[in-house]
Amino acid sequence: MTVATPPRPGLELGVAHFSSIALPPKEFAVMAARAGFASIGLRLHPAFPGAPFYELPVGSHSAQEFQTVADGEGIRVFDIEFFVIDESFVAASHEATVAAAANIGARRLSVCGDDRDGGRLATNLSEFCALAARYGMSIDVENMGWRTVRTFRDSVAVVNSCGAENAGVLVDGIHFFRNGASLDELRASAGKVKHVQLCDVRGPAPKTSDEMIAEARSGRLAPGEGELPLKDLRAATDYGTAISVEVPLVGSVDPEAHLKHLHDSALGILKPDQ
Repeated sequence: MTVATPPRPGLELGVAHFSSIALPPKEFAVMAARAGFASIGLRLHPAFPGAPFYELPVGSHSAQEFQTVADGEGIRVFDIEFFVIDESFVAASHEATVAAAANIGARRLSVCGDDRDGGRLATNLSEFCALAARYGMSIDVENMGWRTVRTFRDSVAVVNSCGAENAGVLVDGIHFFRNGASLDELRASAGKVKHVQLCDVRGPAPKTSDEMIAEARSGRLAPGEGELPLKDLRAATDYGTAISVEVPLVGSVDPEAHLKHLHDSALGILKPDQ
């Protein structure tokens, strides 16, 4: 049995797979670790039809090989993306992916809500949380401007409605600020926030769904390179909230250089002011 390397001392900064989604899990783990990250997220389920994702089934050679590499690099898996809870969502149909996530040590699953029937949405989230709990995992709801769960307030409301103890909120810098949330709102619900993803942006907020999607997928900047009050965002969350970076690589930038730049930029945001 492989014994995992203990997490690195000090700040445990993670990075989302979307930051370099073209890298398969094994290569992503290596480059993220060497960039200085302590944990990674992995995309084991497509965020939308046709979106890239990877499979690491329980008992497969690919899962075993990934775990060996990750352990050797001293990096752990924090969360798994990405599930859309829409009107056709059936929690039980995702058990194989949840099992695969737990098998490689992931602790949380990331979802968004896109069902106009609020009662059904809360019920499906509750059922997914129950499934996750059987594998020792929790679930975080992320708001997105083109989804039904559009605002931070919406994500807190559906978490409260579902009633599951292992349900939390994921705050992404772009989605939080671009959809009208305030730091006062965050402070009031800080106990619900389990994961914060850092990224930056500049200029006026997009208005249409297509513009929002384009900005989220190809318009993000490294933390500190835009206009978002990320230091204040971090300060408004509870101590112990997980912190990661999500800035997709765009163009022909070298993935290793990109990840290193994201790591160093995030540290600039997170270090105390002198």
